[in-house]
Amino acid sequence: MNRLPVIGHVLGGLLMVFAATFLLPLGWSLAVGDGAHRGFVAAAAICLGAGALLWALTRRYRRELEPRDGPLLVVLAWLLMAVAAAVPLKLEIAGLSPTRAFFEAMAGLTTTGATVLSGLEHLPQSVNIWRHAMQWYGGMGIIVMAVAILPMLGVGGMQLFKAEMAGPIKENKLTPRITQTAKALWLIYIGLTLACMLSLRYLAGVSWFDAVCHAFSTLALGGFSNRDASVGGFDSQVFEMVLVVFMLLAALSFATHFRALQARSVEPYLRDPEARAVWLLLLGSSVGVGLYLYLNDTWPTLAEALRHALFNAVSLGTSSGFTGSDYEQWPAFAALWIFLLACVGSSAGSTGGGIKMIRALILLRQTARELRRIVHPRAVSRLAIDGQIIENGVIFAVLGFMLLWGLTQLGVALLLLATGLDPLSAFSAAVATVNNLGPALGAFGPSGNYAQLTDPQAWLLTIAMLAGRLELLTFFVVLTPAFWRR
Repeated sequence: MNRLPVIGHVLGGLLMVFAATFLLPLGWSLAVGDGAHRGFVAAAAICLGAGALLWALTRRYRRELEPRDGPLLVVLAWLLMAVAAAVPLKLEIAGLSPTRAFFEAMAGLTTTGATVLSGLEHLPQSVNIWRHAMQWYGGMGIIVMAVAILPMLGVGGMQLFKAEMAGPIKENKLTPRITQTAKALWLIYIGLTLACMLSLRYLAGVSWFDAVCHAFSTLALGGFSNRDASVGGFDSQVFEMVLVVFMLLAALSFATHFRALQARSVEPYLRDPEARAVWLLLLGSSVGVGLYLYLNDTWPTLAEALRHALFNAVSLGTSSGFTGSDYEQWPAFAALWIFLLACVGSSAGSTGGGIKMIRALILLRQTARELRRIVHPRAVSRLAIDGQIIENGVIFAVLGFMLLWGLTQLGVALLLLATGLDPLSAFSAAVATVNNLGPALGAFGPSGNYAQLTDPQAWLLTIAMLAGRLELLTFFVVLTPAFWRR
């Protein structure tokens, strides 16, 4: 089709931009002398060379993107960048197969945090930096970052921006120009990351290496750690509380952060119904689960029960996926509750996964609306959230998304069952990957990882992670026949 060369031209530019992301781990490798620099040089060279070649070959097709180009460009960009990101992992980690390298790269870029690696403490520091940097780039969206420079490539960015970002932020630009919007979001993202990094270094007292790694994965709500035991390996309450604060901030829409910063006031947070619902759900669940654990003698004191409940509920609820303690050893109700929080615990426009809180609020209001209609069939009822009317088109879109969301998880789980996985592991892995959470239950719980996956299982979950990160609709629309018709 004639639009493929146009998309190929933009992909070439994006790959050249992505080559620059290898400079961070390369510089770190050279600074600490861990010997892993060759892998990053090779990856950068391959990415830059392939991008330049693709850009040059399709240069005569340069034109403005059309709305339907966005989804295909986003899907292809994520796939190609995951391939590039996997190169240093394959080259620098002994015995890592291409399938597992690609799985790890996709888990990083999609901020899922599902790892197939063990012995993380013994990896070269720069490899761990790269794992966490992938999450940081993917958190806000490597596509959104590139939107800021697309005009230099002769391509507009609005279609790409709408395909990448989720929720109300799509239709409500924060600044008059899309490039200014992307830059504003990234400046806030960088500022919060630096604040988290400094807090970890000077309040929690960890090394710069630990602080950089965990600040990257915290603001991305990704959950990668440089220790096999995750955050539990630090056994530090201060460390956990710093992460809790920044996970709660990262779970809110960055549009809300922008407006609060612009107004120099906390009022935008108080007026945001999503922000109120997210914090109420996560903090309320923390208190409830903490009391439940204490009453069931899971922890000897109430303070300990509340500490572990707070960290794990916020971590899983925001789809971050850090583990402070093995929640599978808790009573089944508590473990399942905090695991399912990942489905709804983040705002649209945040770095989190799941269906996003705004969709949950719309579904709840629509359910109440239908119940009222049964009682009063002739009454005229409009769905509103904080006084803002939600149009029927939005409601239908949410209902369609929810159907696709449920069917995707069911389909992934059934396919995993067909490959021989037990039901708990299969269904929880489907939920954990589609919602970009990472740790699951059963074989993939907090005390294990995804190393035991067969290659077919790994590829299936890799696709699930990508589909979930792209809000399902963006991913599945390119698979429909109608998308490819003129």
